[in-house]
Amino acid sequence: MAFRVLIVDDSPVMRAFIRRTIVLSGMEGADFLEASDGQEALDVLHQHWVDVVLTDINMPTMDGEQLVRRLEADDLLKSVPVLIVSTDGTENRMHQMMALGARGYVKKPFLPETLRVELEQVLGDAYARS
Repeated sequence: MAFRVLIVDDSPVMRAFIRRTIVLSGMEGADFLEASDGQEALDVLHQHWVDVVLTDINMPTMDGEQLVRRLEADDLLKSVPVLIVSTDGTENRMHQMMALGARGYVKKPFLPETLRVELEQVLGDAYARS
């Protein structure tokens, strides 16, 4: 099944790594868009529909927490699932982001299988049927 992913991270290397990890994990049909911070992500989302957003938390201009809050406040965009990909793996932070509306959380560094499992859970039955 084809699906579109928006990868939001201030590191171009990390964005490329996530993209490559998804491709190499066997998830076929992925199309990728990228943004370097939350504001750029909102700009992309107002121009392109995506099936899932993968976002870091710590970024300049607009961080991942602010992005999740803005998505949840937007009637059109709040249905887009968000998966957090962050070095901050504390229980408190994970619970906080999930309470704000994130649908999954992957701590960096991560195994490709971990990212794949979380993505499949976030994408749900639609991806599993493909």
